[in-house]
Amino acid sequence: MKILYAGSPEAAAVTLKILIEKQKECGFEIVGVLSNPPSAKGRHKTPTPTPVSELAQEYHLPLYTPEHLDAQAREQISPLGADLLVVFAYGHIFGPKFMALFPMGGINLHPSLLPKYRGCTPVPAAILNRDEKTAATIQYVSEKMDEGNILAQQIINLDGSERADSLLLQSAEIGAQLFCNLLSKNHLPEGKAQTGEASYTKIITKEDAKINWSESADIIEAKIRAYYPDPACWCTESIMGNIQPLKILSAGWIAENDQRASGYTSEPVGKVLQFVKSEGIYIKTGSGLLCVKELQRQGKKAMGYKDFMNGAKDFIGTVLE
Repeated sequence: MKILYAGSPEAAAVTLKILIEKQKECGFEIVGVLSNPPSAKGRHKTPTPTPVSELAQEYHLPLYTPEHLDAQAREQISPLGADLLVVFAYGHIFGPKFMALFPMGGINLHPSLLPKYRGCTPVPAAILNRDEKTAATIQYVSEKMDEGNILAQQIINLDGSERADSLLLQSAEIGAQLFCNLLSKNHLPEGKAQTGEASYTKIITKEDAKINWSESADIIEAKIRAYYPDPACWCTESIMGNIQPLKILSAGWIAENDQRASGYTSEPVGKVLQFVKSEGIYIKTGSGLLCVKELQRQGKKAMGYKDFMNGAKDFIGTVLE
């Protein structure tokens, strides 16, 4: 079986690497890789290839990075003779003309317990909603978003400490093995239609990650994990009269009825209350305290709370917005 792999970010590269290493063992061949074109990165806006593109080049696989999946892209990919399209986090819609290139159609890894959390941000959604479980799901590529029949699904139990990056990588590794199990067969099963209530996710913006200190500490903490590392939760602080962004990258939370939160009920939300060396920096929220572990000021490196406080003696008493 010849496959064309489509993906772009780091997690998709993790899956691709496993497939490359297992292709002989499982009896399939990766004949090409499809990824997004290089994007501008860093201060100098240097064109940078995607992690999937870099891996394809490392393994000397034919690489295609078209802006659009148009007639020109189809002409480039058609000679590969791929039987099947295998997708994880490519970020483009596949039209019927493009899908006609693949006699066996396409299969897609979606990191959610489908039909829950269809769309582009299922991993943050599971963390934000503090779900007890999610899944890595292999489904057929369909005309409608994430509505294809399910070929394989493995549950991932959640304990409330997951961050978006690590959970996505875990899904990538599980998904790669599910792909291998399917691709080692001579044919793909019909799969099962999705059942249950469907829900949908949306693109995450920087404004979504703006901390609202009036929310409870547990909700804010979940957002910090869901939006890590990008766009990352943030707020603003006043430094010598200048309003500057401040990222909160890691935190715990303390319930309103915890003894450690007593005595702060009259303080305004967003106020930096206390530095506790063994725990973190306490910040007042709408209910309970956020216990900050890692922060990053604009133009600076991310720092643990102890190192941050060494250079921010006036931080206690600040009211963050």
